[in-house]
Formats: sequence, C-alpha cells, structure tokens
Amino acid sequence: QVQLVESGGGLVQPGGSLRLSCAASGTIFSIPVMGWYRQVPGKQRELVASIVRVGSTNYADSVKGRFTIFRDNAKNTVYLQMNSLKPEDTAVYYCNAVPGLSGYWGQGTQVTVSS
Repeated sequence: QVQLVESGGGLVQPGGSLRLSCAASGTIFSIPVMGWYRQVPGKQRELVASIVRVGSTNYADSVKGRFTIFRDNAKNTVYLQMNSLKPEDTAVYYCNAVPGLSGYWGQGTQVTVSS
C-alpha cells in the first residue's frame, strides 16, 4: 500500500506562491490519476487538480490559470504549484488518487493566505 506525505504549506500573503509536494512511499506509476484536494472546516473535501499518468491535467474552475499540477513518476512525487493565491485558497491540502482511496489519505498540509 502506498503512503502519501504532503508538505510545502505555510502562511503566504495574497498574490503569493507556494509549491506543495506529495511524496509517495511506493510507486505511484500504477495509480492512473493523482489529484490534489483541499478542505476547509465545515465543508466537504474538494478536488482542485488532477493529472493522468501520461500527463493530461484538469482543474477546478476556482484555480484554473493559477494552479499547476505535475508529477515525477521517477521520484514518486506529485506537485502543486500555486500562484496568485487568494484568501479563499486557505485550506488543508491533500493528495490522493482520483477518486480518493480511503486508506491513502495523509495528514495534509495547511495553506493559509492572509495579509
């Protein structure tokens, strides 16, 4: 079973950037679609970006044009480059397969966008 560990979150001012990393303990090449999700207290977890093994991507409308997802299968890592961050991007960010696999959710990484 693959374990996923997210990192790279933090406090950033509006308009700033962060790069999140999702390191897998095993190979992610066997997982066809990987995604980044986010969750705020009291709301359901939402999928914000996904990437197919061969590289095609999809984004939620709320992040399109600002976020970029990419994966390095050789390093078993999935990244989320977040630019032009807004306060409404504040959330805990998780990576997982798409659809999410119940045993794969990690601790997430907190992203806070505030001045």
